[in-house]
Amino acid sequence: MPTIAFACPFARTLSLAAVVGLATGCASPTPSSTQLCQGPLAAPHDPAEPFNRGIFAFNRSLDDYLLAPVARGYRHLPGFVQGGVHNFVANFGEPKVFINDLLQGNGQRSVTTVGRFALNTTVGIVGLIDVSGRLGIERHEADFGQTFGVWNIANGPIVELPLLGTGNLRDATGKALSFAVSPFGSSSDTVDTLSTLNTVGGIVDGRAELLPLTDQLRTEPDYYAALRDAVAERRAHFVTEGKLGEQLDLARHCGGNDER
Repeated sequence: MPTIAFACPFARTLSLAAVVGLATGCASPTPSSTQLCQGPLAAPHDPAEPFNRGIFAFNRSLDDYLLAPVARGYRHLPGFVQGGVHNFVANFGEPKVFINDLLQGNGQRSVTTVGRFALNTTVGIVGLIDVSGRLGIERHEADFGQTFGVWNIANGPIVELPLLGTGNLRDATGKALSFAVSPFGSSSDTVDTLSTLNTVGGIVDGRAELLPLTDQLRTEPDYYAALRDAVAERRAHFVTEGKLGEQLDLARHCGGNDER
């Protein structure tokens, strides 16, 4: 997969932000948490459901026979090994979090991300140790799908992608953009090796983290619909966090009335 040097994708992403801003009009004021807690979650729009279910069947077979078993084996590794992999993957992703912090106009979060990355990459031995977290500098997530949501771009229809799973069109576009943007470039064998380790580690660690959720959803009569709706709910919460510029337990914050 082609990679792009940091300056180039960053400039292109900023240009994209400007174009979207012009297309959607002036940005509205940041909503309050009370406003965001109002209104029910709209049902996911899934006009291509029969086709999506076909792709889902392929993805599920791959998961049942490869990804999930590997993730279960990974869960039996010593805690410090799992923690090191998780920390390394999280740290390697910080530059993209930083880009999205900037695109969302959140200066405070972007400074936190830069500080975490610098500290963990050096003192934390390439991110294997979350030194920043131990100092109370907590990590947050941000991606292009969230950024598009902060810009008030609509969800779009549900898209089941081979290998990448379910999500709406906005998030699928964000995933594609994330693959195209490589803040590190490919300037050395060391960077390429670290990138490969990050990809493999991220897949296994991420799948292991989701095992409790997917094990629960598999008990539902319609696993496809249950997983699709759960992903839609989580992503809606994630976009809300981006709009507020902070991480919230929205179910508790909204008094049990989930905000989207």
